[in-house]
This record gives sequence, structure tokens and C-alpha cells, in this order.
Amino acid sequence: MGTLTPLVIAGAILVILGTALAAKRPVSVEGFFQGSQSRGQAPGLWTLVLSQVITWIFARSLLNSAILGYYYGVAGSLAYTAYYLSFLTGGVFVARLRKGAHHSVQDWLRENFGAVGSVTYNFIIALRLLSEVFANLLVVGLIFAVLMPDFDNIKTMSIVLVAVSTLIYSAWGGLQASLKTDVIQMVLFAIVFAIAFLYMVFLLSFQWSAILTSGGVAGAHNGWILLLVAFLQVPSYPLHDPVMMDRGFLSDDETSRRSFFHAFWIASLFIFAFGLLGIYAAEAGAKIENDLLGTWTTLFSAPVTAALMISLLISGVSTLDSALASAARLMVEEFRVLPRTLAGGRVAMIAFLTLGSALTLWGNATLFDAVAVSGTA
Repeated sequence: MGTLTPLVIAGAILVILGTALAAKRPVSVEGFFQGSQSRGQAPGLWTLVLSQVITWIFARSLLNSAILGYYYGVAGSLAYTAYYLSFLTGGVFVARLRKGAHHSVQDWLRENFGAVGSVTYNFIIALRLLSEVFANLLVVGLIFAVLMPDFDNIKTMSIVLVAVSTLIYSAWGGLQASLKTDVIQMVLFAIVFAIAFLYMVFLLSFQWSAILTSGGVAGAHNGWILLLVAFLQVPSYPLHDPVMMDRGFLSDDETSRRSFFHAFWIASLFIFAFGLLGIYAAEAGAKIENDLLGTWTTLFSAPVTAALMISLLISGVSTLDSALASAARLMVEEFRVLPRTLAGGRVAMIAFLTLGSALTLWGNATLFDAVAVSGTA
């Protein structure tokens, strides 16, 4: 892989160290579970926006968008982008819940359906959070398996290293740390992705007309069907996304409403743009054979491929720390099986990371295994 491997490894180290340093400030119980800042104030508009965006353009989604673009062309990319309409429907749900003086989805369920309603929902959310841990660690393993195919156990080692590193700063600062690091991670992601995207656009072989009319290698038909499926799911999809719902109750009504709108258009642009990378691979005649990461190493130079890999790592780490913060809130404030203390939240994080890592390392090799977990829920 030439200079690609050290570039990605150096980038990964810088990302993890940078986010860890950003989260080093001691945190209160309110900061840990509710994301309040060091002086007790609620998160601001752009903190919420950038946090929502980076946790939704996570590693699994980026790869899925690129893969759908490869197979079904612009229809496939649009199909995956359509899921980001969930920010708009999610914003409506949050506004209605807040208007009724509810503080979470579970709060509304308890009032209308009793303990059975909230406990059933919490169980589904726990499965969803496990799938987030599982899927994003899986992408980490896939990246390093491509970079260092001759290195024994590199997939396992990279998964364990990133999992432990993320746990350290997540357990230190909880949701407050997650929000802070999300902002940094989003900025880094935007920079490194912009480098790779602009490089692709200025290649002589890149033609906008061909990309935007491409049917991929399998034809556009199934892509349009997937777009209809997305429209069917968008009305309810946000309700079983705990990270999105949690962030809807951290600030005042107006800030929350605006954050959902801005997150919608920003995240949609990024996810569609990532899908174009898959379309370009198809138009360039590349054969991915279930290995889009390996294909990029043949299409782009080492620095550009490194930028793509690092952007995936950033999004994976960001979603991982957000999932851990939501897991802590779920087990402490909703299931109420652990005390509302820093120690209680940290125990929940360790449990979810351990279970999610076990699923990742237990012979599961594709993203579709991870999707099946949340899909079944």
C-alpha cells in the first residue's frame, strides 16, 4: 500500500488524541447525562447541528451510500440520501413531545402505555445502540484489513484499540464530551472529505453528466425501488434513533427546531456526495467485488485514499462515542437499572462496548450483519 498505511495510521492517532484532549475537562453528573456545558448552560445551535450531522453520516452510512451508488447509480445514492429526511420528521416528533411537556419518547410512552410501553421501547433502543457499536467498529476493522492484509490479526487489534481509546474519553466526559468531540470531528471530517472529493471532481475521467445519469453496474431500477422504501420508513425512522432523539431535548424549543433543519440539509449534501464516490468507481470500470475500500486504493493516489479512510474513521469514532453516551442515559435514566452517578454511566458504557465488540469479533464480516440487528429490532 506504499505510503497509504502510515498516512491513515498517523491520521487515526491524531483524531483519537485530539478528541481525547478535547474531552479531558472534569464533568458533572448533569453534563455527563444531559450534555450541559462546563458552566451549566445548554448546548448551542451549531454544537447540536454539527453533532447531529457527524453522528448521522457515520461510517456504516458512508459506505452504504457509496456501495448503493456503485450498484444503482444516482438512484442508489438518492435512495440512501432520502433517509436524511428523518431530520425533518424527527424535528416534528420532538416539537410535539416538547409541546406536551414530555422530556423523551419514553416519557410519552410511560404516560400513554405504562411501563410495558417504555420497557419494550427501551429494549429495542438497546439493540439499536448495540448495532451502532457493532457496525462502526466493523468499519474500523475493514479499513485496517485493507491497509495491512498481510498483518495477522490486524482487524481484531484495530477494533480493540479504537474501542478502548474511544471508551476512555467517552467514559470520562459522557454526553458533554461527546458533544465537544463531535464538533471537532465534524470539522476534521469536512476537511479531509473535501480534499478527496475535490480531487475526484478534477480528475480528467470525471464527468458530471455521466455521474448524474449513471445507472451503476446493476442498473437504476432497484435504486428507485429503494428510494420508495426510504419514503416508507422516514415517517417513523427517527423514533428508534436514540442519538437523534436525545439531542432534541438538550436546548430550548427554538434552538432544537433549527438544529434539526440545518442538520437535514448539511448531512444530505455529505451523504449524497459520498455516494458519488461509488458512482465514480462504477463509471471508471472498477470491480469492487464487495471491497469498495480496496477499489479506492486503485482509483486514487495514496494521500487521497488516506483522506477517505480517515474520514470513515472519524465518522466511526464519533458515532461510537455518541452511542455510548446514549447507552449510559438509556440504562441510568430510562431503564433505571444503574444509579444516576458518573460510575453508573461508565458501567453502562463498558457493558455496551463489550457486547458490541463481541458481536464485531464473533465472525461477522459484513456491514449487512450489523444492519440486520437494527433491522430486526
